[in-house]
Amino acid sequence: MRFSLLFPAAIAACLAGCAGKPQPDGSLKTAFAATMPAGQSLKANDPVALSPAAWMRPRNPTGLAGRDIEVSSLKDIALANKEVVLSFDDGPVPGRTESILATLDEFGVKATFLMVGEMAQAHPAIAKKVVAEGHSVGSHTFSHANLRSVSFDRALAEVSKGANAVAKATDTDASFFRFPYLADNGRLRSLITDHGMVIMDVQIDSKDYFKDSPAVVASRTMAALRHRGSGIILMHDIHRRTASMLPALLTQLKAEGYKVVHLIYKKPAHKPLLVASLD
Repeated sequence: MRFSLLFPAAIAACLAGCAGKPQPDGSLKTAFAATMPAGQSLKANDPVALSPAAWMRPRNPTGLAGRDIEVSSLKDIALANKEVVLSFDDGPVPGRTESILATLDEFGVKATFLMVGEMAQAHPAIAKKVVAEGHSVGSHTFSHANLRSVSFDRALAEVSKGANAVAKATDTDASFFRFPYLADNGRLRSLITDHGMVIMDVQIDSKDYFKDSPAVVASRTMAALRHRGSGIILMHDIHRRTASMLPALLTQLKAEGYKVVHLIYKKPAHKPLLVASLD
């Protein structure tokens, strides 16, 4: 099913004008998250050792899957202690996304994939595989633009075009959304949520965009999770280190009694998703 946003008349008119002009969509990238906005103090090398069990592939990796949560808005994502949501941004990428899917299947858990529109458009078979294996999908704009650094009309076009591209590639609604670089603003957040999309925020940043070893990424993620107790974990299915560290991370989660929650989009009854085309 094709999905996009129907904005109020005035905004739609602006978008229609914007859509009629050539837009710099950017080129395909495999390291969208590598460049973060300046001014953030990120501690890349703060690992906490994993237990030895993390590096032993479990014979029976089941038992990590937790409950399903139907989500119509951000407020529905209410996690209890030791509950996590796995989320992956920026893909799909051949080889890496499939490797992550295989690991998730082995452990019997589901994740949410926030796909960049141009990546889903370039690799529709992988995008469809994500959905076929029972994972939730959303969009991450079309070209991974920093929406704080472009005009409001361009930002809306990026959101809508990205959702359309992911919906077309996956044959399902791209109803979750995450801001690239987590660079949001109140006006965009309000408009996106008012039209039925669920914005995915982040509580645990794996920082897998740093050029660290898989062990450092996994241990850093666990350290942040132990400190907070629960939350949405941000990872990226475009990096080899993420695919490499995921079995250890999931093994450690299971060893410490965490459960992986699956988010399932539920269309809000009072605000049905409306369809429009910017093509």
